[in-house]
Amino acid sequence: MKNREIDPLKPTKTASLLSLFTSGGTLICCALPALLVALGAGATLSSLISFVPQLVWFSENKTGVFGTATVMLIISGIMQWRARSLPCPLDPVLAVACARARKTSLLIYLFSVGMYLLGGFFAFVAPLLN
Repeated sequence: MKNREIDPLKPTKTASLLSLFTSGGTLICCALPALLVALGAGATLSSLISFVPQLVWFSENKTGVFGTATVMLIISGIMQWRARSLPCPLDPVLAVACARARKTSLLIYLFSVGMYLLGGFFAFVAPLLN
């Protein structure tokens, strides 16, 4: 049986992926409908909602969607901050993999924050501008 290394960044990667999915919910809720209407694709949005009526739930519960996304992003951010100083293995191959995993996790987190901010703009700021 092989001796498997325990990946100390696994919880951080998992939290980053979960924050990505919850941030994606903010886009489904608010940014996607606004984008489709702005592009003149209101009929596409109507067809999409008729095929997947569950998408309306995201818009009806946008405060819950954003609350969940906020909590996940905070947890993921704390885990990113704590993982930044974890040691990587001494083996050069594993050290490269560790550094790559750390960088990938950070990029996923930053992308999640960007999606969250975009969704938040369309959910809460854009309606005030009209």
